[in-house]
Amino acid sequence: MENRNQQSISLTFADNKLVIQSRPFRLDIVVKQHVVVSLNAQHLLKFEHLREKPSEPTPPPPPEQPAEGAENPSDTEQVEEKKEETAAGEEEKKETEENKEDDEPDMWEETFKTHKDTKPNGPTSVGMDIGFPGFDHVYGIPEHTDTLALQSTVGGEPYRLYNLDVFEYDLNSRMALYGGVPVMIAHNEQRTVGMYWNNAAETWIDISNTLADKSTLSKVVDFVKGTDDMPQVNTHWFSESGIIDLFIMLGPTANDVFYQYSKITGSTQLPPLFALAYHQSRWNYNDEEDVRNVDAKFDEHDIPYDVLWLDIEHTDGKRYFTWDVSKFPNSIDMINNISSKARKMVTIIDPHIKRDDNFKIHKEATELGLYVKNKDGSDYDGWCWPGSSGWFDFLSPNIRQHWASKFSLDEYQGSTLDLYTWNDMNEPSVFNGPEITMHKDVKHYGGWEHRDVHNIYGLYVQMATVHGQIQRSNGGLRPFVLSRAFFAGTQRWGAVWTGDNTAEWGHLKVSNPMLLSLNLVGITFSGADVGGFFKNPDTELLTRWYQTAAYQPFFRSHAHLDTRRREPWLLPEENTKIVRSAIRARYALLPYWYTLFYFGEKTGRPVMRPLWVEFPQDKTVFNEQDSFMIGSALLTHPVTEAGSQGFNMYFPGQGWYDVDTYKYYAGGQTHYIPVTLDKIPVYHRSGTIVPRKERIRRSSNLGRSDPYTFTICLDTNGQASGDLYIDDYHSFQYKSGHYSLRKFIYENNSLSNKNGNSQGMYETQSWLEKIIILGLTTKPNQADVSSPGQARSLEVSWNTDTNSAIIHNPRLNIAKDWIISLK
Repeated sequence: MENRNQQSISLTFADNKLVIQSRPFRLDIVVKQHVVVSLNAQHLLKFEHLREKPSEPTPPPPPEQPAEGAENPSDTEQVEEKKEETAAGEEEKKETEENKEDDEPDMWEETFKTHKDTKPNGPTSVGMDIGFPGFDHVYGIPEHTDTLALQSTVGGEPYRLYNLDVFEYDLNSRMALYGGVPVMIAHNEQRTVGMYWNNAAETWIDISNTLADKSTLSKVVDFVKGTDDMPQVNTHWFSESGIIDLFIMLGPTANDVFYQYSKITGSTQLPPLFALAYHQSRWNYNDEEDVRNVDAKFDEHDIPYDVLWLDIEHTDGKRYFTWDVSKFPNSIDMINNISSKARKMVTIIDPHIKRDDNFKIHKEATELGLYVKNKDGSDYDGWCWPGSSGWFDFLSPNIRQHWASKFSLDEYQGSTLDLYTWNDMNEPSVFNGPEITMHKDVKHYGGWEHRDVHNIYGLYVQMATVHGQIQRSNGGLRPFVLSRAFFAGTQRWGAVWTGDNTAEWGHLKVSNPMLLSLNLVGITFSGADVGGFFKNPDTELLTRWYQTAAYQPFFRSHAHLDTRRREPWLLPEENTKIVRSAIRARYALLPYWYTLFYFGEKTGRPVMRPLWVEFPQDKTVFNEQDSFMIGSALLTHPVTEAGSQGFNMYFPGQGWYDVDTYKYYAGGQTHYIPVTLDKIPVYHRSGTIVPRKERIRRSSNLGRSDPYTFTICLDTNGQASGDLYIDDYHSFQYKSGHYSLRKFIYENNSLSNKNGNSQGMYETQSWLEKIIILGLTTKPNQADVSSPGQARSLEVSWNTDTNSAIIHNPRLNIAKDWIISLK
């Protein structure tokens, strides 16, 4: 404790200080003599107390008449009675006024179109203002089709977090979409801070940019000097119900904030390798013959893919965990045929259950009381794909376990361990509900109303499904579950996507800031439907969409039932060739992606990063959302404009190399980038090493023992570094040390391969096949290998146009220590 008086108290910890003022209440957080977060500086801390609805007033009884012949009361008695009546009247008047305050319009019931929700406790909202002195830019609070850097809401609508099934959603909007994460990050040239508003009820956020009140801040800490204006972002958070449960992450770097947040809600768990590869889906592949033909066509056209998806039409009348036996009579044989090429399948399983007394899942749910309840205790009945439906109450641990048990191979008949899961419609979507979702006054486990827990419902659906997949393999295999709805912490359970987008250039363009926002708040395994879910993309749009999505974390093509078929080979031959190249580029970089996801689990760092994360002091990139980083080594600017022949692109940092031509671009400058239809603008950062696998395979797992190619881009000091993570790509054995993390460092004209973590031990047959070195100033004459048990020289070729050297076929095991020296 640093200071205490009647008005305030100061607490110090490390380089930080907490200043609490009491009249009025205000809390400021100081980092190294700079106020970085202010709570309730605008006095917007408000909360509603829980109420009981007043009963109807009882009319007073009529006055008693004296009995005939009785004596009249004395004057004194009459005066005393009058005083008592007056006092009672005043008390009644006061009570009436209080009841009137508690009986305003919509106090106990609200209406949305024809829907009515009761509010048994009256209004229960909470809210508070949170300011960021010294900051101009804030990010996060997905999901919205807005800019990456959040905009002022002054004069417009606030940002809304309320998970909804939105049909053909609008662009440039703060409207609610399928998921909501109440996390915001503020960044300036000196530091990054974050906050997490832990509330799953409907939430709104207002944002305004202003100037900091220096006089007030100076009372907190003596750091405000000079006459320059200090920016400040003010935010106002308010939720329909719940409490104020606020976490502040003090950084000071973006990576520190990511790590701190991961310790609160968890990090993205390392997915199996196949999940990072290409997925092919549509609503719907019609039958087993259709599945067989699509699978064969990928091989015929030499296009790799890993997962084939089936939508709701594969079921028996929208009864999940079943098959339409007229279309899929031999589902196990079908899955085994796909998995014989190291591929997988996915089926959709939604949380709404068809009300059919002959359907086992529904019958059990009714008998065991597994469904969400109406306010009167009866089972909630809504309308979704199957018609009349019930919804499991996933807030209950026992009900989640019951759901998980349905994924066992004896329960989910016709499934195998190579069949994975897609949880759609889990906002939850209720076709005949208010805003196409569940009524707010329905009841969940523990007596919670739906209004209190709405935004977290979808997370619990995905959690239960993940537990089911893990249990069915006795804990041996990593799960893969895709969810449409999400909340803070969803990253622990699997992937998400941006929902039902549209085949328009604007939707392609907005996919990048939407996914960047998700990555900033921990949900790193995310993507957007390639080609757009609704409508039919033209040839150029579909081609460019594949090129863009190849550099986004989750890579899946998906389309609506009414759209034309759009598998890659149905494009004109030249476009098919370009799409094939984009997908192959994704597969070549899978070692790099997999390594990024490993570090993501350990540190909480995103895999798809805004430029400011890597270049935190360069204000030029604070609003940038068309260019972004994959990890720390690759910069990409996907083409998202129709007919584009080129664009101006800013390159931060020191220097960059085009991954195709090896052309060098100096950092800190804007360059004009010409593009053709077959060009994906991707650049390799100087000072980094990127691993690739360049052998063409049908699926990712078939290349698990293939050799590596390293691209080394030297910085101005002639140095570079990189990492490679290897395990069995599918099990949980890596958590017990069955992995290899290798650290590669190039300095003093030598490349060394060392163990990056002594706790990991894993053997692999993979070897180093080729090394490409960019940025050399002189031509090397030879390369010598030094490793236990061998010493030899290697062939080196030189390209004078790019000043690059290629070391051919070192044939060194990738998981062993060695050094290659250039001379």
